[in-house]
Amino acid sequence: MQKEIGFVKTIYRYPVKSMAGKQLLSASLGWHGIEGDRRFAFRRVGDASGFPWLTAGKLREMILYKPFNAADTNGSSLPTHIKTPDGRELEIHSEDLRLELSKAHKTEVELMQLNHGMFDEAPLSLITTSTIKTIEKDVDRKLDARRFRPNILVETSDDLPFPEDEWVGKVIAFGNEEDAPAISVLMRDVRCAMINLNPENGESTPEILKSAVRINQNCAGVYGSTFRNGTIAAGQKLYLIDV
Repeated sequence: MQKEIGFVKTIYRYPVKSMAGKQLLSASLGWHGIEGDRRFAFRRVGDASGFPWLTAGKLREMILYKPFNAADTNGSSLPTHIKTPDGRELEIHSEDLRLELSKAHKTEVELMQLNHGMFDEAPLSLITTSTIKTIEKDVDRKLDARRFRPNILVETSDDLPFPEDEWVGKVIAFGNEEDAPAISVLMRDVRCAMINLNPENGESTPEILKSAVRINQNCAGVYGSTFRNGTIAAGQKLYLIDV
């Protein structure tokens, strides 16, 4: 059985973990998520915690750094440079960039690149407009969807709160064709302080995370992995399938 649950409103890719993302009209959905997503990350040298990545949770200015590829106008290629918050353009592998982040974090960091990506729980994240609206209503403020750092923002036809919670263990197909790209929904997305950060200026609004904790057990959105690869695009209808 399958039912229509909405459509793809926006696709986001984050080439460097915890840095600014890029909005895409279409993307290649591969076995390791969106092609080019989180393929770079800055590692805290000497950290043996099992989660060595420097993130905006530890250095909020990270989300203001903007990866780009000067030779690629549509943002589908891996970045070659980073635009800093003060407007400078630094080569992604440069010592200047590494030293700047090390100094800001007060700990040595180094750039890593992994072809399979560096993810927290799973390669794909989704959230609905209705979930964002639910939190907006609770905190009485408009929220930029980029706070939630989804790969896929789903536009729903109603405003029912947290519909993603019912998707866990099911498959979402991008279109109703037999060979349509699809993802398996693995788990709810337990949130951290990242959602407090304004993607435009890095300012923190703690009541946003407190809202998620209070009204939905600290969850907003879901994680998934690729079930069937292919090309996904903004505007595609989404279908929930029981398996």
